[in-house]
Amino acid sequence: MNKPLILVVEDDPSVRNLITITLKTNDYRYLAAPSGSAAIMEATSHNPEIILLDLGLPDMDGVQVIQTIRSWSNVPIIVISARSEDNDKIKALDAGADDYLTKPFSVEELMARLRVTQRRLSLMTAEMFTASSVFVNGKLKVDYAGGCAYLDENELHLTPIEYKLLCLLSKNVGKVLTHTFITQNIWGHSWDNDVASLRVFMATLRKKTGANRGVSTIYSNTYWCGIPYDESRMKPW
Repeated sequence: MNKPLILVVEDDPSVRNLITITLKTNDYRYLAAPSGSAAIMEATSHNPEIILLDLGLPDMDGVQVIQTIRSWSNVPIIVISARSEDNDKIKALDAGADDYLTKPFSVEELMARLRVTQRRLSLMTAEMFTASSVFVNGKLKVDYAGGCAYLDENELHLTPIEYKLLCLLSKNVGKVLTHTFITQNIWGHSWDNDVASLRVFMATLRKKTGANRGVSTIYSNTYWCGIPYDESRMKPW
């Protein structure tokens, strides 16, 4: 079972170090944020698969962080907080938290909660893959299971990078995708020259998928770095 990327949001250095060391020891990938604003930025930029969130943050309440993230993401959120009153738990859960762990906690219980969440994620992913193994938009069809794409029922001859990019875009229709998010998902890193390469691949992919022939494609609903792009010129409006 692949270990998910976990965002740790905790302002107390000792608690944050305890959690991150535990995650590292158990071979989890992780990011750390000491404040609510930093957490929202990390969640937007790196798309973590699980968030561990403290409620008592220095710049905003953790419940506000949950509400903000829930406005655009269904990522599992496990609250880790010293607030033990039922009212605090209810507020966090009603705001969109998936689980609530009270401080002080044992690392064994934290790992158990993560394993439960990870199993739930795997099940959801499998169900989503089964339900949506084919993406269709107008005359464009992407067969994720078959590893191929079609336009007007004719198979498109795409390079591996073009197909990977098409899958990424089709799975994020209507979402704001940053350069960093796209390049990290395609190449595993985000360097300056990756952006130039990305523009080239976007241009060739658009031609192959018929964007210039009036075919309704995913690009009309996908945004590049938060800016709608003119489909005929690949420049900001």
